[in-house]
Amino acid sequence: MGIGYQGHSIPTSFASCSIPPYYDAKLPQKLEAIRNAGFDGIEMSMPDIVAYGRDIEGKEIQEDDYDTLSDVAKKIRILTDQLGLVILMLQPFSRFEGWNKDTHAKEREEAFTRAKGWIRIMESLGTDMLQVGSSDAPDISSSFDEHAADLQQLADLLAEKGFRLAYENWCWATYALTWKHVLEISHKADRKNIGLCLDTFQSAGGEYGDPSTDSGYIEDVSLAELGDRWQKSLKQLEETVPGDAIFLLQISDAYRMEPPLRNTEERVRSVWSHDYRPLPFDGGYLPIQGFLNSVLRTGFRGWLSVEVFDSKPKEKMSMEEYLKAAMQSLTRMLGNAM
Repeated sequence: MGIGYQGHSIPTSFASCSIPPYYDAKLPQKLEAIRNAGFDGIEMSMPDIVAYGRDIEGKEIQEDDYDTLSDVAKKIRILTDQLGLVILMLQPFSRFEGWNKDTHAKEREEAFTRAKGWIRIMESLGTDMLQVGSSDAPDISSSFDEHAADLQQLADLLAEKGFRLAYENWCWATYALTWKHVLEISHKADRKNIGLCLDTFQSAGGEYGDPSTDSGYIEDVSLAELGDRWQKSLKQLEETVPGDAIFLLQISDAYRMEPPLRNTEERVRSVWSHDYRPLPFDGGYLPIQGFLNSVLRTGFRGWLSVEVFDSKPKEKMSMEEYLKAAMQSLTRMLGNAM
């Protein structure tokens, strides 16, 4: 299907992990509702694979039981094939890059073992893309050269199967917090099967918003100066990122936190990300439209994927209505694009 935009059909996806848990839906129900809302594809999350495995096996399944999870993934592929849904990618692969070979050899070995297990699951799912979030592990190297070397090795493992790596900046990451950082690391890695997973929340929420301040904005400069700084970032994105280097754009907004998020054991933007990211036009305040506009100006005409995490119950809205609202929000954003 897709959404029409300037003579192109923009394919759309919805992340399986983004259906709010209060709907208490099983994976087959989620998939059917996603397809019925008009989405072309789905981001498949590992927690959903594990949960579906528990449902059909009647027992707990460990995340490193790759034999069982691969079998579960084959069953999920049957469901998506029947519905005509593309499995866009497997996510979220986290805390992979930056482990020092000498001081954190165990963690590094475990990361590569996990990567090989996830590649097996990708094969069973029939997807060719792995999303890697920039690491938020506290003890990793600050060297982007080391991060790039790890991603280079992972990209080579993926390339053996014809698979791709979509690298995303997480705005609470230890070092690679912005789209500029992941672009730099990707360039250093220098592999054709590495591209960017950009995200309206991760960029606007990292460079413009701040859930720990009273205003909801970064307050180290004036609001006018912050706006100028944001516009310069968008202009730089348009001028330096080729459209074909972007594998997908994830869409979500964020709530202004009242009271602000403070005194939390986790990084505040991580907490913000995991529970307070609504659909566009549903109470958020970040400048996400401008980010979409700039991504489109790169020439990107690829996947738009809704990835939201909204813990606020939607009264009188069924899961099916929620997903249709998600599709309507994408259509509206593209209609507003300049």
